[in-house]
Amino acid sequence: MSDDLLLRDARDGGVVVLRLNRPPLHPLSMAVLDEIAMAATELARDADVKAVVITGGEKAFAAGADVEEFTEPGVAPKVSAAFRAAFDALGAIPRPVIAAIEGFALGGGFELALACDLRVAGEGARLGFPEIQLGILPGAGGTQRTARLVGPARTKDLVWSGRHVKAPEALALGLVDRVVPAGTALEAAVELATTLGTGAVVAMGLGKHAIDGGLGGTLDAGLDLEAEAFAAAFDTDDATTGIQSFLSVGPGKATFQGR
Repeated sequence: MSDDLLLRDARDGGVVVLRLNRPPLHPLSMAVLDEIAMAATELARDADVKAVVITGGEKAFAAGADVEEFTEPGVAPKVSAAFRAAFDALGAIPRPVIAAIEGFALGGGFELALACDLRVAGEGARLGFPEIQLGILPGAGGTQRTARLVGPARTKDLVWSGRHVKAPEALALGLVDRVVPAGTALEAAVELATTLGTGAVVAMGLGKHAIDGGLGGTLDAGLDLEAEAFAAAFDTDDATTGIQSFLSVGPGKATFQGR
């Protein structure tokens, strides 16, 4: 195993795969979270990146926070800050970010997947918030991101019970977006990322900002944010290409450069 806590693999089409590297369960220590934050910040600044996939291994996407770090007095704010910095940095990448989930995605690992834009899960995946079994609760976005996906009642059920949700139920609930045969989640996520990466990714990033930024405010505020993003998209090279292509050869024929 490499000494690196987070591996980076550049794929064709501007897709970058980030792989957690603390097998077999890939616990999210504060050092790992720092690596995620730094990598995400770098990727957000790289115009050649078209999409990002984050994954773990066959046994676990990430089986949670590193509980060994929980015994230090006053550690909770430090852990919370490390998670917040990492996940905020992922959210700030102006490109599609996709989680490829095999095995366990529990606690902080589940929250890592929720911090991504889309989630592709293998059939054997298990997702959940076991924190209640430690006498605590999810503290890295689990209560907030889950409620925005599936509503407060279902979120309370997951948080209070600590139960593991199998991939088919996770799909039905809306916790994941695709379920694929076990062992193929990374392949499927990269394929999806590659397809998205051929599109107008700058406009996708602006749309991501409008969607995510509008969730917590009023409708009027969200509409203002959307209008700003709409205007900004018109200033891109891709908009010029797309509009000209539509007028000359019809819809769906444009070749975008991601600029």
